[in-house]
Amino acid sequence: MSADEATTVEVDGHRLRLSNLDKVLYPDVGFTKADVIHYYSQVAPVMLPHLRGRPLTLRRYPDGVDGPSFYEKNAPRGTPDWIRTVPVPRSEKGDGQIDYLVFDAAAALVWAANLAALELHVPQWRWRRPGEYGPVDLMVFDLDPGDPADLVDCCRVAGHLREALAGDGYDVFPKTSGSKGLQLYVPLKPARRWDKVRDQAHDLARQMEADHPDEVLSNMRRELRAGKVLIDWSQNHAAKNTVAPYSLRARPRPTVSAPVTWDEVTACAQAGDADELAFEAGDVLTRVADLGDLFGPLLAAVAS
Repeated sequence: MSADEATTVEVDGHRLRLSNLDKVLYPDVGFTKADVIHYYSQVAPVMLPHLRGRPLTLRRYPDGVDGPSFYEKNAPRGTPDWIRTVPVPRSEKGDGQIDYLVFDAAAALVWAANLAALELHVPQWRWRRPGEYGPVDLMVFDLDPGDPADLVDCCRVAGHLREALAGDGYDVFPKTSGSKGLQLYVPLKPARRWDKVRDQAHDLARQMEADHPDEVLSNMRRELRAGKVLIDWSQNHAAKNTVAPYSLRARPRPTVSAPVTWDEVTACAQAGDADELAFEAGDVLTRVADLGDLFGPLLAAVAS
């Protein structure tokens, strides 16, 4: 299909004009825009429940993963009127608002994929009313390894965090970042003020650093990270977001931020093989067909 050719499809009763379907967005493996659209349309049933009600940030790669990218928080010009938008404070200081997208249907995912929005990011709260952030229903820890530490080290640190959180009565759900690290989600019932959750996460990160000083770092300073796993607690700020479950990542290959089991995390730590938790788009669709949504219990815990 040439650059000026397009096709029209119907998804969820909405007509969408798709263009440049043969454009390669992941050059190393020839993964095209059509492949991206196919992935998001197929993963929609398990992904959408994790997006509903959450203000969405798109990370767009119009020239593919090797080209420049940009984050888009405001609903872009031309957003269909059937896609919901919500006003969210620009910051806790009240300096204006941003009209964020909220995705409720597969058609919205297809529309975003057609914009080369490879990555989708959401906060740990759901929108309730204009002028404020919603109460936080998830606490998240982003485990980021500093070379030469890797995903295997993240799995080991995840085990320490899980043990500490379980001791306080919390369930913990792991997913890969789709890049180098691992992310842990903790359902909160009832939902809480974001600053309380952020402070709790920071306290636990500092505790882990004190208990495991050779492995763990809680300080964000980049020059301290070599050989350790940063427990990034800062994503619990209401104005920040984390890559959504099942989102593609802009890596050389079309890897996905994929929910995993604790057995898989433990096996990766014991085997010392980071590739055991590297999942691409096709792998994830197969996993969903075989295992369903491994983050389903996380949703159930928040909603119960």
